[in-house]
Amino acid sequence: MLSYIKITNFALIESAELEFGPGFNVVTGESGAGKSILMGAVELLLGGRVDRSVIRTGADRCTVTGCFEVPERLTDTVGKLLSEAGIAFDPTMPELQLRRVIGTGSVRNFINDTPVSARLLGQIGAQLIDLHGANEQLSLTVPARQLELLDRYAGAEELRCRCAEIAAAIAALDAERAEFDRTLPDPGEVSRLELILEEIDQVNPAPGEDEELQGKFKLASNARQVIETAAALTQLLTEGENSLSDQLGLVYRRLLELSRIDETLIAGLLNDCDALQESVHALSNGVSALGERVDLDAEALAAIEARLGDLFTLKRRYGPSLEQVFDLRAEAAERVDRYRNTQARRNEFDARRKELEKQLTEAAEKLSHLRQSKAKHFVDEVRGKLTAIGFARSRLEAEFSAVAPGPNGMDRLELLFSANAGEALQPLRKIASSGELSRLMLALKTVLADADSIPVVVFDEIDVNIGGETANRVGDELRSLGRHRQILCISHLAQVAARADCHYAVEKHTESGRTYSESIRLDATGREREIARMLGGGDSALRHARDILARAAGN
Repeated sequence: MLSYIKITNFALIESAELEFGPGFNVVTGESGAGKSILMGAVELLLGGRVDRSVIRTGADRCTVTGCFEVPERLTDTVGKLLSEAGIAFDPTMPELQLRRVIGTGSVRNFINDTPVSARLLGQIGAQLIDLHGANEQLSLTVPARQLELLDRYAGAEELRCRCAEIAAAIAALDAERAEFDRTLPDPGEVSRLELILEEIDQVNPAPGEDEELQGKFKLASNARQVIETAAALTQLLTEGENSLSDQLGLVYRRLLELSRIDETLIAGLLNDCDALQESVHALSNGVSALGERVDLDAEALAAIEARLGDLFTLKRRYGPSLEQVFDLRAEAAERVDRYRNTQARRNEFDARRKELEKQLTEAAEKLSHLRQSKAKHFVDEVRGKLTAIGFARSRLEAEFSAVAPGPNGMDRLELLFSANAGEALQPLRKIASSGELSRLMLALKTVLADADSIPVVVFDEIDVNIGGETANRVGDELRSLGRHRQILCISHLAQVAARADCHYAVEKHTESGRTYSESIRLDATGREREIARMLGGGDSALRHARDILARAAGN
């Protein structure tokens, strides 16, 4: 349940903290006092759309925080969603805090102080709260919404999602085929591409071949200079008169003379000189080998030059790099292949679509069977609730018609309703009375609440445009619904408010030129006064309020 909510700088609310109780909670107050603002704050907690105009004038941000106690039946579902997002959740201590901070330039969302996306906030909120706004009854007249409500009752969400997934796959396949047809080359382009392929394949370049040949060509074209330089260096190192090797030999002999005077004077120097001589000979051998690695073959040099010319031509036409030549060839080959195998590809598209259509039909048939098997039970339960809230002679039927399989299956549902005996059944969209729609929505929500596991149901003025004995019955139904889950209800009816387990009043006042809205949990005396106000005020209204509360307590 929603145990606690704190609101700061939200519209008229500067600061408010409310602790809701289990069962049936009602919120009352004058029109414009801020009751719907309170419901708007709850909607924000569910990841609802953000309107920065809700930030209280003079403030730079508003904050809404809600604490929920997750029932045991939902700990696995909620825990899985949180685990996938990397948020720790202990099912033995199933308290969850949802928080939304709306600034002038940013919106931040938190679950247990961990930043999350609005999408995750909405996913978690959808498991915890079923929010029924004041305008939702209009959506009840739309057949697609009626079908959605039946699917909730029937537990058909998985099959419905399966249909949606397959339909999305078909749409993606159709888009892929349209793109294939749109980008298919014409015969003229294919001829041009085939010429490109022929020219590139005739040269048949290898990756990195141009750079490798350029290195060989540079070396080969400078072969004489390499050989001459290598010979000169060999002379300097070991083979020429007074070479470096000869000089080191002289150094060695002088050191040897010093050793005859005192060996300690040159300790280790003879070895160093030997090492230098070995290094000089090794260097000389390496330089001498350079000449052997250079090929002075004029034909080989000409062949390299010709090959570089072919590669340069390809790069000039289709490059400028060899890698780009390869990319162009791959693209040309793909487009030519696409043209040559057009019919095969289209046959493949047709086969894939046919298989998806088969899967969609099978899923839609299963969904349709489930819907129609549950529809009578659904209608009977709703009719029973309608009887309890004043529609004793009402009739309700579910009329199915077939449509082409799609994301919502293969059914169109139209709920047909008659509020009074002798009146013909009509689609809900033709019902003029908003009071009838309000009570029908309450009946539907009550049946759905019994069918699903959502622990909190929020009604924003579900009792609009009703009164009298019907109001008593609506109040009884809401209290009955509150025995199995938490109900939060904004109401203008004294009969409904009198049946609540917890009663909150929203009041508006002006102070120092600013308007403030505050919410107060009422005690017994406060409830009498608030209900008397709802009845018109005065001593007689107060007596009437006490009578209503007494009768509500006795039921």
